[in-house]
Amino acid sequence: MLNEGDVVARVARVELRELRLWVREGWVKPAEGEGGPLFDDLDVARVRLLCDLRKEMALPDDALPVVLSLLDQLHGLRRDLRDLAGAVDAQSEEVRQAIVEACKARRETRS
Repeated sequence: MLNEGDVVARVARVELRELRLWVREGWVKPAEGEGGPLFDDLDVARVRLLCDLRKEMALPDDALPVVLSLLDQLHGLRRDLRDLAGAVDAQSEEVRQAIVEACKARRETRS
C-alpha cells in the first residue's frame, strides 16, 4: 500500500493537489489508513488512466465521470462474463452444447 507521496513519486504526471482532487471527486477510491489514504496497485493504475485521459487525450473534467463510469461498467461486465463462462465450463458436455446452440439461435434471430 502506498501513501499520497508514494503515488506522486511513482506517477510523475500527477501532482499532489490533483490526486487529492481525484480522491475527493471519487474518481480514485483508496483505502483509509491511520495516516491518510492508502493506494493499492489498482488505484495507481486508475491514477495513470486519469493522467492519460486528462493530459494525453485532453478529456474535459466534466466528461471524466461519464468515461470512468462506462469503463467501470465494462470491467464489471467482463468480470460477469468470466464468471458465466466458468459456470458454463463446469456443466456437462450436453448442457454446454445446448447453451451453444441456444446462443446461435438467438444470434440468428437478431440478424
